[in-house]
Amino acid sequence: MKPTPMLVLGLAIALGNPADALTLAFPDPATETAGTADRLASYRLPTGPFDGKVVPTRLAEGAVEARSWRIEGADQTTLALMRVMRAQVEAQGYKVVYECEARACGGFDFRFATDVLPEPAMHVDLGDFRYLAAEKAGDVASLIVSRSASAGFVQLTRVTAAVTTLPTLRLASDPAPPKRRPVVPTSDLPDVTGQTVTLSSANIADTSNLVARLEADGTASLDDLRFAPGATELEAGDYTSLSVLAGWLKAGAGRQVALVGHTDASGGLETNIAISRRRAEQVRAVLVGQYDVPRGQVTAEGVGYLAPRASNLTPAGQQANRRVEVVVTAVE
Repeated sequence: MKPTPMLVLGLAIALGNPADALTLAFPDPATETAGTADRLASYRLPTGPFDGKVVPTRLAEGAVEARSWRIEGADQTTLALMRVMRAQVEAQGYKVVYECEARACGGFDFRFATDVLPEPAMHVDLGDFRYLAAEKAGDVASLIVSRSASAGFVQLTRVTAAVTTLPTLRLASDPAPPKRRPVVPTSDLPDVTGQTVTLSSANIADTSNLVARLEADGTASLDDLRFAPGATELEAGDYTSLSVLAGWLKAGAGRQVALVGHTDASGGLETNIAISRRRAEQVRAVLVGQYDVPRGQVTAEGVGYLAPRASNLTPAGQQANRRVEVVVTAVE
């Protein structure tokens, strides 16, 4: 029987020396889903579990590259995937300095204190992920492994102290064609806990009276915004609420608003405040960059789970609490 093709991928920072590449092989068809590369940057390598306040880290500086892959097939557990990855990392001379699974890592708090490429490129199930940190002669690397119902996900981040050329990705074999990735309908989105919540009409924004609510109440919720589960990036798309809000702001130069991010009560307060603020900042960036709203008319803040509008004891309530609101701070 002909052996299954192995997909071999390498993070090669120093092209002049192939031995410097860190390669991973996947026995099932794998697709690279995202990647970043910086010639000189910093990366905080998690080196221990969330201790109730912070995740301990080690600062690494140099050429920083991160890559994520989707591995097709529903039969690989995160433990099996991590064992395969760890064996390859160790075989290439790296020493494991820390390793944990979701609960031991610190779950939600560990995940959001760790640099992870955005959904859907890198999916992290908060109840089923594994992490590994390793080092080799001044270089460091980390692996995050998780999965969805139909595929596994791997992210490899590597920092190399000595840089001679820009990072590159080396493909060492011809993989089997990847399966087409299913599209998740927006009416059936997974929430931050990994559960799936069906959006009802009560969850969908009524943007027709957004201006009336702003002028009468001084505040309104932008309920048509969508964020990938556990991510701070606003999903691509056209949002009526942002178009209406932008028009209202540009109609009066003296109008100013604060965007306030909110989360559900999963995880620690400091982590949730950081997430909620980053989401508000994302919305501000879209208003300024896509809708040409003057930067000085919009600020961004986050309050985490401190201002719920529904119970955090149910998935529907948690989803209702994950939102960005507009607060009018000045008018003409």
